[in-house]
Parts: sequence; C-alpha cells; structure tokens
Amino acid sequence: QVQLLESGGGLVQPGGSLRLSCVASGIVSTTYAMGWFRQAPGKERNFVAVISWIAGDTTYDESVEGRFTISRDDSKSTVYLEMNNLKSEDTATYYCAADKFSRGSRDASSYEYWGQGTQVTVSS
Repeated sequence: QVQLLESGGGLVQPGGSLRLSCVASGIVSTTYAMGWFRQAPGKERNFVAVISWIAGDTTYDESVEGRFTISRDDSKSTVYLEMNNLKSEDTATYYCAADKFSRGSRDASSYEYWGQGTQVTVSS
C-alpha cells in the first residue's frame, strides 16, 4: 500500500519559516519525481515545486522561487520543502505527490500518488 505522509505544517508569522516533510512508503521512491502542490480554500490545487527522480533537477513556481527549496533524502524516502520569508498568500494546505520516472511535471494530473496534506497558515 502506497502512502505519502506530510508533516511540518503550522501557524507562522509573515517572514517566518517552516520545513515540510513527506515520507513515502510502499514505493521505490528513488524512481519517482516528488512534487509539492498547495490549495487555498475555494481555489484550485496549484504547483509549488518538484524534484526529479534522477539528477535531482528542481523546478519552482515563480511565486515561491528564491524563497522555497525542495530537496530529497532517498535513504529516508523523504522529500522536504524548506519555506522561508513566508507571506500571507502562502497560506494553504500543502500536498506531497509522486510521479513515476518523471523529470518533474507542473501538471497535477501526472501524479499517481498523493498525501493527505498539511496545513500552513501565515498570519500575524
């Protein structure tokens, strides 16, 4: 059974930082590109960042470029999203997703597996 389990969300003030984690089980995570998406209430699920299954190539949405960093530790089957200089518009539920043998896609429909999400709230 495939499971992606996110953690690390919470309430943070504007300008603050959080690190999200996603632990994968039931898949050989090294063969999957791992992505992060987010969804605010009443809005569509949007791409945030992805790291490819080979070479570790990364791609970011322009709204988070320079503030967020995606990384992976395959020895722990874990992908991270380091979020710095957080803004109120970053408030959303953040989802981890896995896309087999992919160099990384911005398209949510490409991803085979999804986590349940972790809430990030940026507010003073």
